[in-house]
Amino acid sequence: MVASNPMYSSGMSLRKKFLATVINDIWPETLFFSAIATMVAAVSMLTDHKLYLNNGLLGVLGTVLGLVISFRTSSAYERYSDGRKMWTNIGTYSRTLAMIIWIHISNDRPAPPNGRAPTQLECIIEKKTMINLVQALSVSIKHYLRGESGVYYQDLYPLVCFLPRYAKGGSTEHDLLPMWHASEDGEFPLEHNPQRGPGSRSNSTNTMTSNYKEEAPSTFFGSVRKHHKTFDPEKVLPVVEVHRPLKPSRSPPRAGFTDYFPFLKIFKLIAKPFRKSPGSQDVDMRAVLGKKRKPKPCDSNVPVEISLFLMNYANVMIRAGNIPAPLAGSLVGAISSIQDTLSNLERIADTPLPFAYQAHLRISIWIYLLALPFQIVSTFGWLTIPGTAFTTFLYLGFLEIGQEIENPFNYDLNDLDLDDFCFMIQRELHEITAHPTPDPSEYVFGPSNQPFAPADRRTAQELIQANEAYTHSDHGPDSRPGSHSIQRTLLKGWKAVDSSTRK
Repeated sequence: MVASNPMYSSGMSLRKKFLATVINDIWPETLFFSAIATMVAAVSMLTDHKLYLNNGLLGVLGTVLGLVISFRTSSAYERYSDGRKMWTNIGTYSRTLAMIIWIHISNDRPAPPNGRAPTQLECIIEKKTMINLVQALSVSIKHYLRGESGVYYQDLYPLVCFLPRYAKGGSTEHDLLPMWHASEDGEFPLEHNPQRGPGSRSNSTNTMTSNYKEEAPSTFFGSVRKHHKTFDPEKVLPVVEVHRPLKPSRSPPRAGFTDYFPFLKIFKLIAKPFRKSPGSQDVDMRAVLGKKRKPKPCDSNVPVEISLFLMNYANVMIRAGNIPAPLAGSLVGAISSIQDTLSNLERIADTPLPFAYQAHLRISIWIYLLALPFQIVSTFGWLTIPGTAFTTFLYLGFLEIGQEIENPFNYDLNDLDLDDFCFMIQRELHEITAHPTPDPSEYVFGPSNQPFAPADRRTAQELIQANEAYTHSDHGPDSRPGSHSIQRTLLKGWKAVDSSTRK
């Protein structure tokens, strides 16, 4: 799964580049129209019957269909581009939300009525936990857009497992909150009073890691394992106990031998009644005729549930006066903006083009391609066959490209790399919380800071030690100390930078 064009990615194998094309989507139709062209050319060239049609409308209809297909592809790419913009917004809002929580929510809080004041460690733990929920929010959006319901995933469950599961005062399955109720499927009953050790795992199936792998450039049938390395992003997540095996962080449909030669799937279809049902839950990437399988819609909205906890935290901090009033609106606004972005992503994922438009366009192309051999056989002869095949590949290829990229959140090689977006957000949130938020005076007046460069290259420490009333000898004998001299230094710096940075 790549965000850039896989055909020009040096790290992709030839087999992945093949699967990234739409050849498997259009080969049955290309074969069908090529057979029609073969029949027309054979009858016209080998018999006395001439299957000719007037080609007067050929150019006009071809131009019209070309414009309509171009509009179809452009509108689909606009959805693809909008999806990328929305994920950029999620990253931006997540950073903003994390910065406000980490920096502006106080660690020194007064004691509430009839209670004790939280310690600094408790405040930091609280804020880091909420920032982890911000990370969980982006991960849950990824699974939601892919039609993967629930929270039992290796990259999501460790971030949300501490959230309350039952309504206050309840402890049965009837009291489960919506997020957990939608996640339970009855296959692994929820333990109400599990005996769990801290930081332990129940068995090997619950391991919070997955076998992500990055491969060096490979041949069509195999990869070069010389530069192989393992990519394991789940190993940095919390180690927690869970009553059921967790699903992989990503579950792309497997690509088998018949995905490269889809016409062989007919034999699998014939042999299916005689085979035992496999234990694996893997799903073929393509249907019998090569069409990509689409994921089922998701029936639980985990991102909304996580947003409720974040919004509730913002409400508690605002009511307790632990965040400055001007920034309280920014905190709530960042959460609301992520919700607005999620709504736009839902619009892209759940709103296909109207069926009537797609059906009318495909039927028009089919009629045009059916009539094409009859109109060009008198001019091209036997070349009618490759000409029809190429035209079919061209027209239907663009049509399938538009259909594939109109929902760019799945596992197709041309879809957006949602996993990489989530990893980027995860890295940035941890980078934010790695800063201890010191007082600026601890680093501003150090020996490495030259605030007035290039006009005055003395460090801040030297400037303070030299004289409280700022003077600079480069200004000449008429230089006056104090703010006038500082302004002249800043003006000199501006002139130096302005002249040095212009070509």
